[in-house]
Amino acid sequence: MAQFNITLESELLHGLFSKDGRDDAFSKLLETILNQVLLAQSTEQLGAGPYERTEDRTAYRNGFRERGLTTRVGTITLNVPRHRNGEFSTSMFERYQRSEQALVLAMIEMVINGVSTRKIEMVTEELCGKSFSKSTVSNLCQRLDPLVAAFRSRPLNKKYPFLVADAIYLKVREGGRVRSKGLLVAVGINEEGYREVLGFKMADSESETSWGEFFAELKDRGLDAVDLVTSDDHKGLVKAIRKHFQGAAWQRCQTHFSRNVLDKCPKKYQPELKQWLNRIYHAKDLEDARRMLRETLQTFEADAPKAMAILEAGFEDVMAVMSLPEKYRQRLRTSNGLERLNEEIRRRDRVIRIYPNEASAIRLIGALLIEQDERWTTGRKYLDMQAYYEAQAIRVDADKAVA
Repeated sequence: MAQFNITLESELLHGLFSKDGRDDAFSKLLETILNQVLLAQSTEQLGAGPYERTEDRTAYRNGFRERGLTTRVGTITLNVPRHRNGEFSTSMFERYQRSEQALVLAMIEMVINGVSTRKIEMVTEELCGKSFSKSTVSNLCQRLDPLVAAFRSRPLNKKYPFLVADAIYLKVREGGRVRSKGLLVAVGINEEGYREVLGFKMADSESETSWGEFFAELKDRGLDAVDLVTSDDHKGLVKAIRKHFQGAAWQRCQTHFSRNVLDKCPKKYQPELKQWLNRIYHAKDLEDARRMLRETLQTFEADAPKAMAILEAGFEDVMAVMSLPEKYRQRLRTSNGLERLNEEIRRRDRVIRIYPNEASAIRLIGALLIEQDERWTTGRKYLDMQAYYEAQAIRVDADKAVA
């Protein structure tokens, strides 16, 4: 670790011990220290101090740019050194989360490629200064891209009984045109009860082929022992699930299913029908759910026949979660957990709107998913898996007895 010699003025030190203006003194102290650190880092990277002649010099100084930094002791002004080769960097700014680094990098690429809006140019200038080069982008990519690539190809060594899959669409510039690309995402709950982001893939569509290739890649990395898959009812996705996870139950997302049913119901009956659907979803067992289904069909078949046709046809798939112990049903009956992750992706996507290339989209989304995965795997368990494995053991014994 580099060591720096910091010089402080006596007036600044006196201010620290004075009741009046103490807060201002602390912010000035921090500002002084950080600016001297930046100068020392600049000297270290150039291989020479100001006006110093040496054979080790790699480039020359090119002035400073001011950058405001909000801290707990107030807003301070940093004088960030500029180098003529444009390659000054400081670990001070590397403390940004990877996803924020990737977001800024995507904006820089947009400006360089001449496809940004004026708003993006203004934000980028505020964050990064007025000038940056393609070599700067390349250096930043070399820091993030290997991390994302390693995350996407890491071995899946655990068992993942529960899988949730979903997709959102992003706009990506490709071949001089803006194209809509599908971002396929899979989240698993592992044998210890923790959620993991298992992988993601950019695809031209949500076809059976695209989802099938994605699932095949996950299985090649070790995805195994999947017992239940939760998703919406997109035809390509469902076909791929049934092909690649034979023996696993498919749980049709109840949130999406309710929308499908209510969309075919006259508006004046929708609030009441929604309550009936929730009662079905929260039935104590499958027999009770079927009884409620019959009552619902009888109640609404005259006023909402199309909605009742959808409900009756999709009932078995939407209630697949009933085969699990009750404590697992609430969190596995919908893909809402993954939907919330998609909302976080959208929050950054709204800044970019159109990615300058596919690599930029993969970098930004990958950095975000890495951070989410780290929060999940180092936080609290999502599910206590003991009751699940106990139920599994009972089911296996029952199957053996029948055989």
